[in-house]
Amino acid sequence: MSNTNTLAVALRTGKGKGAARRARREGQVPAVLYGHGTDPKHLLLPARELAAILRNNGLNAIIELDIEGDKQLALTKQVDVHALRNYIEHVDLLVVKRGEKVTVEVAVVVEGDAVSGSLVVQDASVVEVEAEALHIPEQIVASVEGLGAGSSITAGDLTLPAGVTLVSDAGTLIVAVNETKGAAAGDDEAEAPADAEAAAE
Repeated sequence: MSNTNTLAVALRTGKGKGAARRARREGQVPAVLYGHGTDPKHLLLPARELAAILRNNGLNAIIELDIEGDKQLALTKQVDVHALRNYIEHVDLLVVKRGEKVTVEVAVVVEGDAVSGSLVVQDASVVEVEAEALHIPEQIVASVEGLGAGSSITAGDLTLPAGVTLVSDAGTLIVAVNETKGAAAGDDEAEAPADAEAAAE
């Protein structure tokens, strides 16, 4: 579940790419906070502390922002990471309130072993759910334990934590269990002697 993390942040006065680059050089991440009918606030977040929060809580982290003495709960909605240098370039934050429900994407993790001779293919890595802002699941498990070829798991088959409801289409394919080519070839080889005997007769 999501934990609340406190982060002291500053209001951002400089605008434009130049100001954003200077902020990053100084160890800060440009961010915008919006929602609940409030005017967007442009902020600067400490890069190292923010990275630690996201690393420990995932992208749906709940952060208690201390904006120069003004406290505000926020949900990370979008995190832009530099493709090559792997540093956080910008963050979108959504204002949330204790007790309210939010719609988020949660990672689906496949666990368990399907039967021998089958191949597990994950078709969707996330599902969209509605959950209380302070109780967003970090992940949802799709168990393939004991499933045979031809089986599948849809979004509607997933077991969700209490208080969490599915927003994604229930028919969305999450996991398919297929027969491996090796298994199919083995079946053909097993049938070959019988076919040869029939031909000889």
